Amino acid sequence: MGREVNLDAPRILVLNAGYEPLGLTTVRRGVVLVLSGRAEVVSPSGEVLHTPSRPYPVPSVVRLYRMVRRPNGRLALSRKNVFRRDHYTCQYCGRSGVELTLDHVVPKSRGGRTTWENLVTACKACNAKKGNRTPEEAGMRLLKEPRAPGYYEVIVLGLSGREFPEDWRDFIAV
Repeated sequence: MGREVNLDAPRILVLNAGYEPLGLTTVRRGVVLVLSGRAEVVSPSGEVLHTPSRPYPVPSVVRLYRMVRRPNGRLALSRKNVFRRDHYTCQYCGRSGVELTLDHVVPKSRGGRTTWENLVTACKACNAKKGNRTPEEAGMRLLKEPRAPGYYEVIVLGLSGREFPEDWRDFIAV
């Protein structure tokens, strides 16, 4: 007997009729889209969903037959999403696997706002070293300039740090 398939796991890439990525969906919804005739399997996952009546192949990528409006791709600004954007890595020293905090690049006390462009992941040591100063004043450099994630990054961030299947690389520019 094969391993059980988690029906509620967001593991299927959904493409628009023009093959542009729309997002991720659950195994349950992906199989229903195909069985209802609203989507076709572009790439199978190799897994099988066993039901009392018959087995159904689980897709890895599906393409909708009808064009739908693409979501705006805006990811909510939250602590978790900043950590995910920065790959759980301190943006000053590059360390990961340590206790992390959020840092306002321009401190709030100096008019810094809570935006994608002003928040970075920092380890506690770097955050304490920087204190209530800008990185330049503290003699520190950011590894990369903070910015709001783009549409494709939203899809990739939706994977919660997991590696995504090789067959998705044809559709997601990373």
